[in-house]
This record gives sequence, C-alpha cells and structure tokens, in this order.
Amino acid sequence: MASGKSVKPPWWLKPMNKIFIRLSKLGLSFGGESPVVLTVPGRKSGAPRSTPVTPMTLGGQRYLVAGFPGADWVKNVRAASEATLTRGRTSERVRMVELSPDDARPVLRAFPTEVPTGVGFMKRSGLVKDGRPEEFEALAGRCAVFRFDKI
Repeated sequence: MASGKSVKPPWWLKPMNKIFIRLSKLGLSFGGESPVVLTVPGRKSGAPRSTPVTPMTLGGQRYLVAGFPGADWVKNVRAASEATLTRGRTSERVRMVELSPDDARPVLRAFPTEVPTGVGFMKRSGLVKDGRPEEFEALAGRCAVFRFDKI
C-alpha cells in the first residue's frame, strides 16, 4: 500500500465525473450501485461544486468515504459542513460530520463489501493492494469518512 506517497486522481477523473453527474441527474445508476451528486459551496469561491459519490449505509446510518486523501470536495465539505445530495429530481440537504479515525475504521472495513466499485478505483490509485477489509481499515486517518445527518 502507498502509505507515505501523495495520491493524485487520474487524469480522466474530472471528465468522467461530468458524465457521471449527468447520468445521476437523469436518475440512472452505473456500476450496479446508487451514486448521488454531492454539491457543496466551494471553500474559496462559494460557487456550487458537484461531484458524483456513492454513499453506503451501515446500521441505518449513511456514510461517505473519500477515494483520495486531500480531494477538493473533502476540503469544501470541511469548510461548509452542509451539502446537497441529488439523485434524479430528488434533492436533500444534509449535514456532513467527519468521523475520527477510530470511528472511521468499521466504516472503512465495510467499504469493500458495501461499495465494490470503489475497490477497483482505490486499487488503481495505489491506496490498497488487494482490496481486503483490513487494508481499507488501515486508511483511517488518511481517507476522510463522513456521516450524513439530516438537517
């Protein structure tokens, strides 16, 4: 696992995100999972910034795992703490609460089972080698994990 290295998103991520956002706004799913569009004010401009994400549910609570340490959307969420989730024509406002590394561990451990499409993505990025739950759990404190709370 690339524990000390900086992880950069692949060059194709931003163009693909634009396509995924359009598909999500049409209510279409991809990869067998139910992605949503996360929209949060930019931390510098205040302009809305959107990215497709795939939340997961554990014990009746919804969570979101960042695929890259230092992702722009994570910085924006930390600055704003509130966001809008949109799937098709349905939107909801949520408060996003970042979990401590200890609280994030069980969520990260469940990630490979709950969001299998994310496993390949994180393997290709070098964050995990085999995609085992233990590898994801070890990302606690490195990859942000947020809980969605209703507003």
